[in-house]
Amino acid sequence: MKLLFAGGGTLGSVTSLLAVVEELKDKNPDVDFYWLGTKAGPEESVIREYNIEFKAVASGKLRRYFSLLNFMDVFKIALGFFQSFILILKCRPDVIVSAGGYVAVPVVWAGWLLGIPSLIHQQDVRAGLANKLCAGAAKIITVCFPESVKNFKQSKVQITGNPVRQEIRNPKSKIQDLIDKYKLNEQLPRVLVMGGGRGARSINKLVEDSIKELVKFCQIVHVTGIMNYESKITNYGNYYKYDFLVDSTEVLQLADLIVSRAGMGALTEIAYLAKPAIIMPIPNSHQVDNALYFYERGAVEILDQKELAGEEFVKRVRDLLGDKKKMKGLGDKAQRVIKWGAEEKIAGLILSLAK
Repeated sequence: MKLLFAGGGTLGSVTSLLAVVEELKDKNPDVDFYWLGTKAGPEESVIREYNIEFKAVASGKLRRYFSLLNFMDVFKIALGFFQSFILILKCRPDVIVSAGGYVAVPVVWAGWLLGIPSLIHQQDVRAGLANKLCAGAAKIITVCFPESVKNFKQSKVQITGNPVRQEIRNPKSKIQDLIDKYKLNEQLPRVLVMGGGRGARSINKLVEDSIKELVKFCQIVHVTGIMNYESKITNYGNYYKYDFLVDSTEVLQLADLIVSRAGMGALTEIAYLAKPAIIMPIPNSHQVDNALYFYERGAVEILDQKELAGEEFVKRVRDLLGDKKKMKGLGDKAQRVIKWGAEEKIAGLILSLAK
């Protein structure tokens, strides 16, 4: 059996699919996996860790506003379709699987033209344009939230929740071992700050502006992302910087509090681990819907990056770390927001399509 996965540009559409890959490997060790992603995204190194054959194809973005880049990206999409068509002819997969991302659109379309069934997964609350463009060609559409069903033909949709990687579900290391490994201070709370695989310039800048005060009462584990970013933070104790982590499991485990964007990949793992979180969504994006969905259920705190300054950020972090009851309440409520077991359900649906 051959399965082709498509996704990339960010890790949001990748981590959920990798959780499904793990489940499929357990169910059927003889499956051959292939992955089509982007050239510039952070996904290739992560996917190769899973021993999956990776190929990059051209990817264009269709913006919902006027931009000259839209005209250029039409040609990128056409090139991506041609590349996908050739690669699919070569590997002849039984099923194509995606979870959004513009790189998946030409792949699903090419597969549909060649008669190969596809499954697409909608993890964000708001349906993305990429998945809307793929929906007509898909045989099955799985969604994380019941609120997303209305965006698709209901006869195709199944509510599954969002997949979770095995490393998150079954951590291999104990917290004390990780504290020793990363040489952290047991007496100070640990705050993980991350902005996704590419990084978030606004979050990184906020840490820069706040670091002098933050390290007085907590330890900061800062994952800056792979964007062209040169940190101005030097010689601070209680500050630990990483450009990129192929596997973020350990730092997620270690964190007493997480500061993050509102991509569903990150929110899912935060929720599964019942971690309290301060969320800073990308303004005017699908991430705002994700953040509000969790916030309305008492599961996260939200920060608006347009209105936030370093002093306010420090205060929010200090106040939350000082309120253990609220921290536990946020984590417990976050864990109840998502339906669990999606990796097994989606893997079963993929196998049924392959048959």
